[in-house]
Amino acid sequence: MKIILTHEVSGLGAAGDVVDVKDGYARNYLVPRGFAIRWTKGGEKDVAQIRRARKIHEIATIEQANQIKAQLESVKVRLAVRSGDAGRLFGSVTPADIASAIKSAGGPEVDKRRVELGSPIKTLGSHQVSVRLHPEVAAKLGVEVVAA
Repeated sequence: MKIILTHEVSGLGAAGDVVDVKDGYARNYLVPRGFAIRWTKGGEKDVAQIRRARKIHEIATIEQANQIKAQLESVKVRLAVRSGDAGRLFGSVTPADIASAIKSAGGPEVDKRRVELGSPIKTLGSHQVSVRLHPEVAAKLGVEVVAA
């Protein structure tokens, strides 16, 4: 099935790309979550509009991405969350939580969709998080999760 991506999907493409995927993947995952729309002849206008919006929000050059990477890696991110006695969290830390913690710690504003967690953060302690700034540049960020 041919679809138009409306958001960046890891391993598939960026917003505005027209890609071919399996029918079930598009029908059951991408379209219901708003990551894509079905491709139509009239959808080519949407592609141009999505690409214009993407150019406004994306980091244009590798140099700019490296500058933001340096800023991110110098920020100490500390997140206070509710937890139980054994250090297990009530729920988990989401990419949106990390993006807001980066901003409140004095770092640059980061889109939550650019924050990549290896596995869900469900315990207290230090964790490594990757922030994909550019297709070729990713910042490794240490996040310390403490009890609230």
